[in-house]
Amino acid sequence: MAPGGGICKEVIESSIEFSDYEMATSSVELRGSPCRKATTGFSGNLGTTSNNDVHELLECPVCLNLMYPPIYQCPNGHTLCSSCKARVRTGCPTCRHELGNIRCLALEKVAESLELPCRYQIWGCQDIFPYYSKLKHEKNCKYRPYNCPYAGAECSVSGDIPLLVRHLKNDHKVDMHDGSTFNHRYVKANALEIENATWMLTVFNCFGRHFCLHFEAFHLGMAPVYMAFLRFMGDEEEARQFSYSLEVGGNGRKLTWQGIPRSIRDSHKKVRDSQDGLIIQRNLALFFSGGDRQELKLKVAGRIWKE
Repeated sequence: MAPGGGICKEVIESSIEFSDYEMATSSVELRGSPCRKATTGFSGNLGTTSNNDVHELLECPVCLNLMYPPIYQCPNGHTLCSSCKARVRTGCPTCRHELGNIRCLALEKVAESLELPCRYQIWGCQDIFPYYSKLKHEKNCKYRPYNCPYAGAECSVSGDIPLLVRHLKNDHKVDMHDGSTFNHRYVKANALEIENATWMLTVFNCFGRHFCLHFEAFHLGMAPVYMAFLRFMGDEEEARQFSYSLEVGGNGRKLTWQGIPRSIRDSHKKVRDSQDGLIIQRNLALFFSGGDRQELKLKVAGRIWKE
């Protein structure tokens, strides 16, 4: 028997499925985390093993992420996650021994006995979860960071709302306004060019919260349209406490919209594609603009209120 191989057995085809587990989670999450249940195995007394030792057992040596079932090992006892096993074709990354389908069932059992804090503990989540249900919680944890709502370019910044407000102001140079009413003017010299044009984001500070006003042009099917919509900088549950209205018009005509702001948990593209906002056909927008109907000159008025 190979050294270190006595605690695991070979499993060619496992009947156990872990469809809810993902392979990507921070490798630093377990450091300093409380392991509340004493466990046995691995020299007979894992209950006295330090948190760092447990962390090293569950850390994949290739991707450095925490491992979730199925956890594999080579005949010499070196473990790796299933995601890395699928990518490593030349043998064990530690000893270069040929890899088989040896499941490390004892290590999977050790992981099952752990209880860990949410990775977003530093943002305010105080809940503790079993190792195998932690990822499922973290996907929808209300304390998870928000993505930057700026739509003019791909932005990888994420964080809490105060951080994003500072980021939008300092890095994207967006228009910042205080108050719950607004009257904005959107101008485009050549209104016939409508390929995914996006105007500068506007952020409103009212009721102690922040809201993002988007305005852009795109094709809805074959029809060129303009769209204005509001997003709430917070979660969906709190967004439902607010409503807003938008109004655009000219030449004695008026078009209005009333709705609930969408949380920035929903991406800008998702909100736009759901058509959840004020949509203006190009011909109507040019009619509202007046003049020779070649230049876009739209005035969009709006109001935000708390229900």
